[in-house]
Amino acid sequence: MFCFVLLFYFTVMRLTKPTLFTNIPVTCEEKDLPGDLFNQLMRDDPSTVNGAEVLMLGEMLTLPQNFGNIFLGETFSSYISVHNDSNQVVKDILVKADLQTSSQRLNLSASNAAVAELKPDCCIDDVIHHEVKEIGTHILVCAVSYTTQAGEKMYFRKFFKFQVSNITMVNSFYTDEVFLEAQIQNITTSPMFMEKVSLEPSIMYNVTELNSVSQAGECVSTFRSRAYLQPMDTRQYLYCLKPKKEFAEKAGIIKGVTVIGKLDIVWKTNLGERGRLQTSQLQRMAPGYGDVRLSLEAIPDTVNLEEPFHITCKITNCSSERTMDLVLEMCNTNSIHWCGISGRQLGKLHPSSSLCLALTLLSSVQGLQSVSGLRLTDTFLKRTYEYDDIAQVCVVSSAIKVES
Repeated sequence: MFCFVLLFYFTVMRLTKPTLFTNIPVTCEEKDLPGDLFNQLMRDDPSTVNGAEVLMLGEMLTLPQNFGNIFLGETFSSYISVHNDSNQVVKDILVKADLQTSSQRLNLSASNAAVAELKPDCCIDDVIHHEVKEIGTHILVCAVSYTTQAGEKMYFRKFFKFQVSNITMVNSFYTDEVFLEAQIQNITTSPMFMEKVSLEPSIMYNVTELNSVSQAGECVSTFRSRAYLQPMDTRQYLYCLKPKKEFAEKAGIIKGVTVIGKLDIVWKTNLGERGRLQTSQLQRMAPGYGDVRLSLEAIPDTVNLEEPFHITCKITNCSSERTMDLVLEMCNTNSIHWCGISGRQLGKLHPSSSLCLALTLLSSVQGLQSVSGLRLTDTFLKRTYEYDDIAQVCVVSSAIKVES
């Protein structure tokens, strides 16, 4: 609570819900010197729960004793009261409340009209609300202007500073098929109920949530029934975004797309106070595969040692103007051996078009092996594109049956 006294008594209070009272249990075993004294005192304490006296959480509510913490996405509410503490009638009273952030100044007053007069021991009350959308320092500026009986114009204002904290998120991206990991941490001091965490994709993508598994024909959350996030706990949400078919076929368009969508996070605190955070458009780094892109359309996870297996590659001309004449070369490595003719002509590939190749190879070494050694040469520009570590396969002994 903050006060300023002139002719007026000026009060600003943040409106927050009460919290559950917590007590610190003090107990001991019966064989100790105090015996059952401490336990009896806890049972007689009206703030404890009968039968659960050793738990810190009580049944009583307590009013907030300080300004408290404010987090991005919550609604900041404040009560403003201007009281005429003098024995004079004042006129033309105007109460104004602004919120100053690092980027803007917002007017939060419910009405900008002046009150004609205010008699002694009377007050003007106002309640302001604002959904916090920026992190960092916020300053609530409350100002009052009025006219005395002598016609003198008076003005004063007070400043109230508070910090807004953020929920942490970390994002990871890979080529055209984007995997987004949203890492959310509860940095408050109380448990948080995660009501919704969803990703709204941009117009060029379809999104698939990877936060559930199928069990007995039902979709079950990977977090089970634990919808609560304890203080300082972190939870990862994973999403897969794939380009829509009409855009995936136009490599030049997808190559320049960096906007993938925005996250919508809704939560509730221990007494049902609702908070919501909708991020700005999330960005990814534009893929750096150059004029020619090679991607894998199909590859087995596990293969047998020294037995041929097949993969399907897709080659895309990402240039929007130039036709390419490509030659495919296959170079063996210490563990991966290609089966087929190296140096074969693939023909002309027009701008923004693609072709698929079925290739055969085998591995002479067990374990997790990297598929490498593909070379594409554009005979028009005499330019060679090298593709190594394009995928990995698990190679097992041929005595172990590999499920197809």
